Amino acid sequence: MTRDARPAAAPSAEALLEAMSEAMYVVDRSRTITYWNAAAELITGYPAADVLGRQCRDGILNHVDDCGQGLCRTGCPLLGTMRDGRSRDVHAFLHHRDGHRVPVAVRSAPLRDPDGRITGAVEVFHDNSQFRALSDHLEDVEQQALTDPLTGIPNRRMLGHILERHHDEQQRYGRGYAVLFADVDHFKLVNDTYDHDVGDDVLKLVASTLTACTRTADTVGRWGGEEFLLIAPGADTDRAVAFAERARQLVASTWTTHNRKRVRVTLSLGVAVAQPGEASRHLVNRADAAMMTAKATGRNRTVIG
Repeated sequence: MTRDARPAAAPSAEALLEAMSEAMYVVDRSRTITYWNAAAELITGYPAADVLGRQCRDGILNHVDDCGQGLCRTGCPLLGTMRDGRSRDVHAFLHHRDGHRVPVAVRSAPLRDPDGRITGAVEVFHDNSQFRALSDHLEDVEQQALTDPLTGIPNRRMLGHILERHHDEQQRYGRGYAVLFADVDHFKLVNDTYDHDVGDDVLKLVASTLTACTRTADTVGRWGGEEFLLIAPGADTDRAVAFAERARQLVASTWTTHNRKRVRVTLSLGVAVAQPGEASRHLVNRADAAMMTAKATGRNRTVIG
């Protein structure tokens, strides 16, 4: 008995499409759905029998973007592809048959006849939930890496990025900026007299007070320990000093409470306005030196560097 050596018949194109792990459907020029594979059924919950012969704009998948704006009328990737013959990649949310939204990565491509005329389009899509979850996680991790966990304001690393941006803008466009270096007076005494929890409350109080007295364009961050850095774009010496004095007075008039006792602190501040071509590192050092002078000459004051 001999074995049949003839090769097995090749699977049909439709069988291959049905075996795809990615969802796919096809529309004609009127956006009537003419093909819907098994993966599309799995991701959307709609069996082929419910969608074949219907137009994709009939509210079946009802794609929306990240802002909840509908794509079917004005931003449909299939419609755009059929108009200009170009493929499109879109991140969207489709409407599942059960009512919830499913994040999907969508790619549309034109279908052409032998003469090159566009006869319809194909949309291939897959569930994007894991990618979006990973993106959200990475965004959270990045945010944590640039934010002081105690006060919730930018940390030294983020402040460094912002300083370099302002330095570049000064180099390119002549946009000046000022730096205010603030240090909490007698902070060690606060920790020694009370405890570190009270010290943390003081730091949070200072951070929120400084943030409250800034403009939208300004940045307040924690440089380290009890030191804070304020970056004020466009500020000359007079404006920077006025800003520093306002911050100093607001902090001095604010307090936190421990065992029914008010705990007050003051700030010593140094002000430095960027000179043309001055490195941001040197600018911060000048403001720091001015702050140290404020400390040495009585604290709770502002000194120009």
